[in-house]
Amino acid sequence: MKFPENIKQLLALEIDYIGFIFYKKSKRYLDNVPETIDYKSTKKVGVFVNATKKEILEKVTKFNLDYIQLHGNESQNFCKSLFEKGCKIIKAFSVDDDFDFSICEKYVAVTDLFLFDTKGENPGGNGQVFNWEKMTSYKISKPFLLSGGISPNHVKVIQNFYHKQCVGIDVNSGFEDFPGLKNIKRLKRFIDEIRS
Repeated sequence: MKFPENIKQLLALEIDYIGFIFYKKSKRYLDNVPETIDYKSTKKVGVFVNATKKEILEKVTKFNLDYIQLHGNESQNFCKSLFEKGCKIIKAFSVDDDFDFSICEKYVAVTDLFLFDTKGENPGGNGQVFNWEKMTSYKISKPFLLSGGISPNHVKVIQNFYHKQCVGIDVNSGFEDFPGLKNIKRLKRFIDEIRS
């Protein structure tokens, strides 16, 4: 999210998390989270790609972030160093047909959630859905968010998708009028259908 009025409209939908991209190569990059907005119970998530520990901690403090999402090649030890500082961590993994979930195991003790996105050219925001059948191989106890190219066309697929560790759906480009600006009507209809 980037635009204050759009953020306020989104928060009215009572979403669980709202993301702010601190990756300079992203079309959704911003360097300043609107602080005059009442986020209520919605958790603010800062998204980082191979950022330094110093940069992440500065943003956590400056913008009172509830979670950090690490979407790069961050090591287990890097996650641990932030986790021990009290950061709540969502570790993202890029999934394709050859992805091996065993690489996630070393992150279990140093993260709060996993996020599974589609492997593509970019660390995220590729607008493609990976094969969710792959998730039947996920046997780890860590809860996760499902991500990657989800659009209004996926309502039925999501309603039929079940995995006991899946605790949420991450949406982005499929609901944008342009990068960083969400179509609130489209999102509301999607959320209402999913929640029903």
